[in-house]
Order: sequence, then structure tokens, then C-alpha cells
Amino acid sequence: MNVVRLQASFFLHGCRSLKDKRRRLAKLRDKFGTKPHVSVCESDFQDDLQRAQWSFIVCAAGGVVVEQACSDIETYLRLSVDAELLSIQRDWLVPG
Repeated sequence: MNVVRLQASFFLHGCRSLKDKRRRLAKLRDKFGTKPHVSVCESDFQDDLQRAQWSFIVCAAGGVVVEQACSDIETYLRLSVDAELLSIQRDWLVPG
């Protein structure tokens, strides 16, 4: 089994309410939360209007599947999220 934690930190320019923040980042859960090998959650700064951190846990029997899923998530974060991506950190928790 291969397990990776991917953490992404964001800055949301012009965000004036938690409702706006959730609306701008809800697609993360919608897009990746339905995948059978990915779990996703807002992992820090839940009450901060302009900062957010989201964590993704990716697990699969094959390391190639995990790598591809992480790459897909990172590409989406860089190109499609309505926020400034500050950092991405990828940690192997259980290498195959």
C-alpha cells in the first residue's frame, strides 16, 4: 500500500466572508472527494477569511497510481482554484 499526504496552502484575495471562502474552495471537495483513492478536507485556517489549507490523502496499491493522482491534484490546484496557491507539500506516509 502506498499513502501520500498532499497539503496545499492558499491566500484568498478579496475574500470578505467564510461563505465566500467556502464557495471559492468547494470545488476541491466536489472534484476529488468522490474519488475512491482520495480523501480531502480543509485542514487549517477554517475561521480565517483569507487563508486556507487543504489536505489530500491518496492511497493505492500501486505507486504509479498515487503519483498520477497527486500530479492531477497539483495541476488542478495550480490552474483552476480561485485563490493564490502559496505552497504544496507532498509527504509519503507509507511508501510501497
